Amino acid sequence: MRTNFAPERLRDPDIAESNKILRTCVHCGFCTATCPTFVLLGDELDSPRGRIYLIKEMLESGAPANEVVVRHVDRCLSCLACMTTCPSGVHYMHLVDYARTYIERSYRRPFTERSLRAVLAAVLPHPFLARVTFLGAALLRPFRRLIPGKSMLANRLRALLELAPSFGSLPPSSPNQAPRVYPAQGERRARVALLTGCVQQVLGPQINEATIRLLTRLGVEVVVAQGAGCCGALTHHMGKHEAAMAAARANIAAWTAELEREGLDAVIINTSGCGTTVKDYGFLFRTEPAPWPERAARISALAKDISEFLSTLDYQPTRPPPGLVVAYHAACSLQHGQKITSEPKMLLRRAGFTVVEPAESHLCCGSAGTYNMLQPTIAERLRARKLANLAATGADLVAAGNIGCMVQLSHGLPVLHTVELLDWMAGGPEPAALRLVLEKRSDVVPAAAQ
Repeated sequence: MRTNFAPERLRDPDIAESNKILRTCVHCGFCTATCPTFVLLGDELDSPRGRIYLIKEMLESGAPANEVVVRHVDRCLSCLACMTTCPSGVHYMHLVDYARTYIERSYRRPFTERSLRAVLAAVLPHPFLARVTFLGAALLRPFRRLIPGKSMLANRLRALLELAPSFGSLPPSSPNQAPRVYPAQGERRARVALLTGCVQQVLGPQINEATIRLLTRLGVEVVVAQGAGCCGALTHHMGKHEAAMAAARANIAAWTAELEREGLDAVIINTSGCGTTVKDYGFLFRTEPAPWPERAARISALAKDISEFLSTLDYQPTRPPPGLVVAYHAACSLQHGQKITSEPKMLLRRAGFTVVEPAESHLCCGSAGTYNMLQPTIAERLRARKLANLAATGADLVAAGNIGCMVQLSHGLPVLHTVELLDWMAGGPEPAALRLVLEKRSDVVPAAAQ
């Protein structure tokens, strides 16, 4: 793609990087076939190619973002399916991330939208605030259908309450997520830091518990570092660059301290949306003052998805095959963002499960961080499509590697994190979400008898 940036504009490293990405695009349109919003809406401006044109015009002009650009960039899920499809290697992720930052800095949104985005950015990265908010939303959830109107605000409020856990179902906080060292069982084979996350600590603490149990059982010392918290992905994808960088900087400092103290073999992430961001810390900090670029690059190089790391260990089940069929849901951030596709399925098969995949496995489920709260109509259509494809597999349950996807798909088959199933089959406790599946399957031996 031909660009026409003024020389002084190219002195900005973000503009220079965007220019480089734009010039990689050859207009082929292969990306449109795998873009969820283009598949649903059929609008060229809601495809990666269309958004690239809009972003190019916005950045070349240097003018504030306008409503048209904002509307179509906001509809992008950042699922990165286009990057998997693109034959030219266009780094769409970095381009759209900067476009979101540019929009946030130059465009004034309507008051209600500004307020909602500010609340989400202030609450979700902090587990205590998120827990209080979810508890409040659980009380209001039964009244969600009483919210009148078909406006975007009404749809968003209904979606927020729909996604909230029902009253009494929010799991208690786990003490295992507090900063401490979990020693390896037997001879220590590796030492890793674990990102316990933010929303996951509240909605799925059992995922971190299963991760710690499984890794320590395999001889891995696990460190939950003091000072580490939200990876920054939620605010980063809302264009709130400074907040995202502050969260990332705290993690880099915490993990660098552990790295220099006793060394680390990996930084383990069990929420794939976070993993994609942590692996990009090196890029995000490339122009920051020393020593941050070098520190960030080291942490990015150490970052591993839990399935990626487990595939390097001698994982073996200790229970007999359970006779369960698992539909593997490939989170976009894992298959497109990190290019991890075979490892989770291989581990599940090794654990004794029959693994199947749904049709259109490349298409997003509609979660995408805060997308299902900010773009509820599109997100609901994608969720319905994904749930139908998962149900058509005839599986007993769904395995996924991202808490956002798990929440989004919770209205269909039981959904568990891949590591919960791997931990159970290697001697861990029976996951609560699995209990109903086992009770329904008369040909499955109860876990207590195994």
